[in-house]
Amino acid sequence: MDLVDYYDNNEKFRVFKDIVFGLTEESSRPCLGDFFPLLGFLDSRGARARTKDRHDKLYAVINGAMEERIRLRDSKGDYSGEYNDAVDFLLDLVHEESSEFDRHDVLDLLMDLFVASIDTTSSTLEWAMAELMHSPTKLHKVREELQQSLGKNGEVEESHISKLPYLNAIVKETLRLHPPTPLPVPRKANDDVELGGFTVPKNAQILINVWSMGRDSEIWVNPNSFEPERFLDSEIDFKGTNFELIPFGSGRRICPGLPLASRTLSFMLGSLLYHFNWKIANDMNPEDIDMSFSHGLTLHKAQPLLLVPIKV
Repeated sequence: MDLVDYYDNNEKFRVFKDIVFGLTEESSRPCLGDFFPLLGFLDSRGARARTKDRHDKLYAVINGAMEERIRLRDSKGDYSGEYNDAVDFLLDLVHEESSEFDRHDVLDLLMDLFVASIDTTSSTLEWAMAELMHSPTKLHKVREELQQSLGKNGEVEESHISKLPYLNAIVKETLRLHPPTPLPVPRKANDDVELGGFTVPKNAQILINVWSMGRDSEIWVNPNSFEPERFLDSEIDFKGTNFELIPFGSGRRICPGLPLASRTLSFMLGSLLYHFNWKIANDMNPEDIDMSFSHGLTLHKAQPLLLVPIKV
């Protein structure tokens, strides 16, 4: 399953992107059953039908890509993992003796990975680049840190990330201002609870507004300003133990992709900033970048960020 095919083929990529974005958009639409459970069987806006249609289309795309990989493996008797990626690993598990993992499990897992991780990670990366282009002094500062740490002809490695405090601070500040999912997975109260003078009844569905928490003036100084410096001398992290910053949730239902996302975000952002200079398309001034966002399960920029890379 070579995703490069989808990026090289504009039509394939457009269809794939539209399906994934459509699924996240439908997931965020208000549903009558959420407010009146007795009416949950109604689909007044056709959301259930549209979601099922997009789900089936995405399933077909991923299933077709997997079929291509299986045919490639079968056509080479000495196939030893030409791609050596996660799909190869999962297919090897399926074919192990006494394995309880079958092909449908692989498809379901890949569906979760594509919908839950690719969209949120790419959106966060876009916000980080937008904030840096909007603040040239901070862009210059992080590029200086990268060049001092790696030299002029180095390569960004995962082992370097822990030695780049300002880059890590930028990732934290981006997740504070632009959490990928402003309303993470809902919780449910196991018992009646008194909280802040309010009674939360048993079995009530609870939504935590991490977007609002990240912009609360009682928690953060200058909450609406992009200031990575606030994290340079702070022990606050986003791994679920500091409740003022929980873009991935916390507790037993914390996002299982947090370890991968945290490493991937820093690595990708560092690589983009180290290997390229960036210019805003159409000769736009930094202060003119549209920083508004669109509403949805994932917090996207209302207007895509258009940049021109210049090889260093």
